[in-house]
Amino acid sequence: MLPYLLLSLFLSRVLVNAADLSLVEDYDVLQYIDPLIGSANGGNVFPGASLPYGMAKAVADTDSESNQGGFAYEGGSVTGFSSMHDSGTGGNPSLGNFPLFPYAKCADDDVNGCVYPKNQRKTKYKPDSVQAHPGYFAIELASGVRVDMTTAHHTSLFRFQFPHDTSTSPLILLDLTDLSNSRQDNATISVNNTTGRMTGHARFAPSFGSGTYVLHFCADFKSPAAQRDSGIFVNSRASAGVHDLKISRSINGYPLPGGGFVRFKSAPDNTALARVGVSFISTEQACAHAESEIPHFDFNATRQTAVEQWTEKMRPIRVSRTNIDASVLSNFYSGIYRTMINPQNYTGENPLWQSSEPYFDSFYCLWDSFRSQIPFLTIFDPSSVMEMVRSLIDTQRHLGWLPDCRMSLCKGHTQGGSNADNVLADVYLKGLRDGIDWDAGYAAVQKDAEEEPYDWSSEGRGGLRSWKDLHYIPVEDFDYEGFGTMTRSISRTLEYSYNDFAIAQMARGLNKTADAKRYETRSRYWQNVFKKDQASLWKGKDTGFSGFFQPKYLNGTWGVQDPLACSNIDQSGHACSLQNTAGETFESSIWEYQFFVPHDMQTLISLLGGPTNFVTRLDYLHDQNITYIGNEPAFLTVFQYHYAGRPAKSTSRVRSYIPDYFSPTPAGLPGNDDSGAMGSFVAMAMMGLFPNPGQSVYLLTVPFFESVSIASPLTGKTATVKTVNWAQYNTANATGGAAGGNGFIQSATLDGKPYTKNWIGHDFFTEGRELVLVLGKEESEWGTKSEDLPPSLAPEAGVRGDDPAVRDSRWASVVEGGQFGDFDGLGSKRALPPDHRVDTGSLAG
Repeated sequence: MLPYLLLSLFLSRVLVNAADLSLVEDYDVLQYIDPLIGSANGGNVFPGASLPYGMAKAVADTDSESNQGGFAYEGGSVTGFSSMHDSGTGGNPSLGNFPLFPYAKCADDDVNGCVYPKNQRKTKYKPDSVQAHPGYFAIELASGVRVDMTTAHHTSLFRFQFPHDTSTSPLILLDLTDLSNSRQDNATISVNNTTGRMTGHARFAPSFGSGTYVLHFCADFKSPAAQRDSGIFVNSRASAGVHDLKISRSINGYPLPGGGFVRFKSAPDNTALARVGVSFISTEQACAHAESEIPHFDFNATRQTAVEQWTEKMRPIRVSRTNIDASVLSNFYSGIYRTMINPQNYTGENPLWQSSEPYFDSFYCLWDSFRSQIPFLTIFDPSSVMEMVRSLIDTQRHLGWLPDCRMSLCKGHTQGGSNADNVLADVYLKGLRDGIDWDAGYAAVQKDAEEEPYDWSSEGRGGLRSWKDLHYIPVEDFDYEGFGTMTRSISRTLEYSYNDFAIAQMARGLNKTADAKRYETRSRYWQNVFKKDQASLWKGKDTGFSGFFQPKYLNGTWGVQDPLACSNIDQSGHACSLQNTAGETFESSIWEYQFFVPHDMQTLISLLGGPTNFVTRLDYLHDQNITYIGNEPAFLTVFQYHYAGRPAKSTSRVRSYIPDYFSPTPAGLPGNDDSGAMGSFVAMAMMGLFPNPGQSVYLLTVPFFESVSIASPLTGKTATVKTVNWAQYNTANATGGAAGGNGFIQSATLDGKPYTKNWIGHDFFTEGRELVLVLGKEESEWGTKSEDLPPSLAPEAGVRGDDPAVRDSRWASVVEGGQFGDFDGLGSKRALPPDHRVDTGSLAG
């Protein structure tokens, strides 16, 4: 083996130097970004004009089924043009406040000849007219009105081009509504009779949370044509004689249509510009934003500024364009682009508390984004990530808890564990420090682990008494200290385990050794819901696999959930969602959740029968379509072959999903983009560097490009991944480019020295290291030995939770010590009898 390794090392250095791959061509990547990717088929992306993390987001709103991001490129009709949106969310459509709508003229030249209610005014659009680029969106309505738009940070600029007709008198209305018709109580608008300026506000409900928010607006209009008149409308009637309106919800709860309008005289140039500033603070601040950010209504200059900001943000990563199809480049760079649409920087726009810290919003949700989006941004845009972390810590400082999901200044719903813990640990572990109070950050994550909030549907963790006493979350838990949806006992047990591991990582870094040991111990609690003799049936037949997680009651006895329930192939109608009252896993099956032990993989592999059986299970998960790659828990399962010494199978599995399930088309995402989670999955998988979040671990697969260059914005050093034999395994297709990602790693060097590990640490990026991968046709021995595998949590003293003798002897000691207990229904604790013992897994007594 040694001579072959030395030969590979020699050849790799010779070939790399010959090809001069040390320099990756610099080029304009914006040409490859297509914001329309994921705008159909449930991707729910926001495809309109925005700055990186911008608050103002301008796009046409449609009535399509998947219009959560405003515009869905799947037919339908345009209902308006609004300035606030989120991207990739599920649930109800989000934001879409105060839409504008244009008419070339009103019937009979009467303002009441225009149609005002949203469901009646909606108009088809011309599909081939749609254009989307970073900072820009354009569309033409069937009425002949063309609308294009761009944005500053808090301000949108719309350009309405009306058909040239001397009989036209164009009208633009502003509606006091939003995408999901969630307006609450009173809304107001005031229209200046002289200038046409519209100001006002309304209260709305968030799309996936509790509470309400108030948003203010300031709309100004500019046109070569003179203003003819202005006024307000209510329901289907308008008047140029009234300029102030206060409107409430109707008696049946549906918000009555109402708003303002401005009308222009006919002119040779029937163009009108609408500048809309928004603010959560006041109408005065909305106007100040508009006047300072777009003072001269200069559309081209505003768009150019947006292009410059996107160009700067996209600067750190370049990939080789040699022998690669343009569609692959579009898939890659568009994925990166989407990671910076949400969350949104609302600094200076938070009316809930006074603070000098940054404030970010639109975290949809950390349960999704901790897996790849924020780890990707930690490499790609660390300065923004540090602001996000400061915002999360500041939110906990003022509201008491780290958010798990947050939007529109409101608390979102918790989906599993306390996932901000994972985010903070990942960022801390990777050395981001600037401006972050890490003592406060640690206190915040420790509070998640130790204190139960009253409403754990919105923050923190529920069932902490059971977690500490029983070492798992029971099905039908008795929890009188807080309130939430009493489901997800299995997935919460697994996710709490990982949360505690994340906290242990921070504790070690902060020299809190006792805390680190305690939370590492708690991170092993996942074993307590593993039932080694549980079978899995499919269509009445045994799948041949035994040993799955199962729900467990307070008294230690087992419940039952079909391991395939809620899977991608489940036809029974099960739905493991927050609205479902039966599922003990969240948005996925036990079959998929059996792999969610990211920190303790070697113990998991042992419990599942060893590496060979583990690989067979992973194959079954993917080959039988049990997993759903459109949901974030599936992401890591693509790469977990690494832990069983089969990294080549991870490479093969990536190819089975990209581009078949992730393609550069409007319907090209398999599920909701979830604020860029899908985009980051594509980006990191195509770079061949996929993170195991909360750890300094990136799993290595064959990249989709001959070379990849990643410049660290923190250190200024450039990391590179280069391949040898690329052209041999990635030949050009009929269009002149290859799909990329082919071949298998035969050997590797890191900074010129042989490298056999199938993973790499975060210092690869910060130190600007060079990784060279030699490719071959078949799977090789590279990265397969035990010493080459990624790290896992060290076992405790050789204790096995599935050893009855050990378990029973330890049971006696913990009962005598009073560490476990049950509730007798009267609120008092009592020791559990031996026949209702708790399986303590591999934990120390």
